[in-house]
Amino acid sequence: MKVIINATPLIALASLNRLNLLADLFDEVIVPQAVYDEVVVQGIGKHGSATLASVTWLQVVTPRAVPTIEPMLLGLDLGELQVLLLAQQIQPDWVIIDERLARNVAFAMRLPVKGTLGILLAAVLADLLPKQEALDALSQLLVQGIRVSPRWQAWFREEIGKL
Repeated sequence: MKVIINATPLIALASLNRLNLLADLFDEVIVPQAVYDEVVVQGIGKHGSATLASVTWLQVVTPRAVPTIEPMLLGLDLGELQVLLLAQQIQPDWVIIDERLARNVAFAMRLPVKGTLGILLAAVLADLLPKQEALDALSQLLVQGIRVSPRWQAWFREEIGKL
């Protein structure tokens, strides 16, 4: 499986010391150049920066398409826009993105979307992560100040409970 991932899921998984789940779950993990720069270069010293910089299995790719409109006019940042452009170009199995507006745009583009919680759930289903550790990971994300809507928290707990 091939995925394209945005900054927030990378940062979230790195802050949980679970970035390796991406390599364990997927054959190809692709990050747009703008996202890599946001997390590793501009985010030096922040959660995920050093971890992401040391990862060898991540493919950093610049989309061939150039945006014809300023990303901020759409309400997206450059990284989110590059995720979407790259997804159109590569046609991944999943686009991993957490921000609501970017997810909505991806859905409108008929792209298959997952978020950080979807990755944690996939890891549980693949027996890479025990259910309780996945639930603990959600709690850790919230304590670290990573925003997860109450609706998605409830969905995640319900899905884990079904397993």
